[in-house]
Amino acid sequence: MWVNPIISQRASKGQFAGLYSDLRAHPPKFFNYCRMSVATFDRLLGELRPALTFQDTNMRRSVSPEKRLIITLRYLATGHSFSALHFEFRMGTSTIAGVVRATCSAIWMRLKASVLPHQTRQQWLDIAQGFLERAQFPNCIGALDGKHIRVKKPPNSGSQYYNYKQFFSVVLLALADTNYRFIIVDIGSYGSTADARIFRASRMGRWLQSNQLDVPQPANLPGSTGPPAPYVVVGDEGFALSSQLMRPFPRRGLDAKRRTFNYRLSRARRFVECAFSHISGGFSCRPSSWPPKMSMWLSRRV
Repeated sequence: MWVNPIISQRASKGQFAGLYSDLRAHPPKFFNYCRMSVATFDRLLGELRPALTFQDTNMRRSVSPEKRLIITLRYLATGHSFSALHFEFRMGTSTIAGVVRATCSAIWMRLKASVLPHQTRQQWLDIAQGFLERAQFPNCIGALDGKHIRVKKPPNSGSQYYNYKQFFSVVLLALADTNYRFIIVDIGSYGSTADARIFRASRMGRWLQSNQLDVPQPANLPGSTGPPAPYVVVGDEGFALSSQLMRPFPRRGLDAKRRTFNYRLSRARRFVECAFSHISGGFSCRPSSWPPKMSMWLSRRV
């Protein structure tokens, strides 16, 4: 048969046809379904519509931009397999996979300049002021950490993706501010690679080392008359100490001043951990069922 009878009824019985209009009439339910408000969805759809609009043919009608975005958001929000979405939306499994890939790519290409812009010197100073006010940690321009994203083991990859937590992953290395927003990201490194090594090899690390991020010049710490201190990012014990990155003191033999310093640094570093938690809580997708290259779509993009 040309089209399975179940799929042929998607215009009248599919989940999009039966729920979309009703969800828009009930904003709280829409938020639970898509993990974003109606206004945010409409704004995102407006940005993506040119990239998600395809031409109808004599053989079949194209999938509408609204349906493409709803399918992708539902996949990211729930982590359901393409096979499960196939029954929910009454679309072919390969069609679902193509829609998700194309929409994710469009989101990145259309929004990367506005979501992850290059920071100006004044913006770095505003970020540092946020860390001073909310964490009492001066001259800090970001909290740095890595998160392991579970993936299906790529063929012939050996143990490259096998991490110390005993599952296969790629690493999301991110620098976040006090509003839980990512400033710079590096995505796609092997799960077996340590965060410090990923940072050194990333564009983020190279830019910080070579001072290409327009970071402000060293400034005096509040209440201090000593020499100016550089602006730094903060990380955990897994990173190496440098003039651009501050890490805590070793935990043994600490005096009161060093314990206080570690406490303040921990308060500053928690913002990136909370940012990861917000993403994990809103979007439950675990790409363990993706094809090998699917998990690398945003690899090494900053």
